[in-house]
Amino acid sequence: MGESQEPGEIDRVSAHRITVLIVDDHIVVRQGLRTFLELQDDIEIVGEAANGLEAIDLARRHQPDIVLLDLIMPRMGGVEATPRLMAASPRTRVIILTSFGEDDQIIPAIRAGAQGYLLKDIPPRDLIQAVREAYAGKAQLHPDVAKKLMAAVAAPPPAAPPPESDLTDRELEVLRLIAEGLNNHEIAQQLTISDKTVKTHVSNILSKLHCDDRTQAAIYAMKKGLGGPGR
Repeated sequence: MGESQEPGEIDRVSAHRITVLIVDDHIVVRQGLRTFLELQDDIEIVGEAANGLEAIDLARRHQPDIVLLDLIMPRMGGVEATPRLMAASPRTRVIILTSFGEDDQIIPAIRAGAQGYLLKDIPPRDLIQAVREAYAGKAQLHPDVAKKLMAAVAAPPPAAPPPESDLTDRELEVLRLIAEGLNNHEIAQQLTISDKTVKTHVSNILSKLHCDDRTQAAIYAMKKGLGGPGR
């Protein structure tokens, strides 16, 4: 009977090595990442790319578990490359690894499908752990990035522009006169336009303000301080 193996030896033999593709336009960064990642028994570097287009081709060929992806690169950056990488290699998990922690970069990257967003000031030990946890399906966010993402989610949505902002200057003039109680003919005389033109303006106003009739439009205008008796 052969010698028995220690549990640790069995785990090392059966464990899957996490395959990683490094994507960065700076060769020094790529070499630095490769150097310390390859020291890990459970991580294997399967390729390097200098931009998003090269990364997509390598991802298609190697089907890596993890892509460490820079954001700002020539030819194709990280946000644009992320969904295409995932299409080329569906089981791949993308971790953005960048120097940029601005809000306008974070949310597009997450929406594009990135599993994580880390900054390049991350200690090597923490990056190795992030690769392992991303492989296990856990999202990876730099603490500063997580704070910004939470703040963005918690922020109220921008207020919708008021309906009257869609009105042309002429339509606003007509609306004010409607609120003052003038009929179409009187409005036409005051603005020196035809009755038909006034009718068209009124129709557009009702449509844009979602009003059923000119009375509702007049009430709306008075509530908004756009016209009415005494103005």
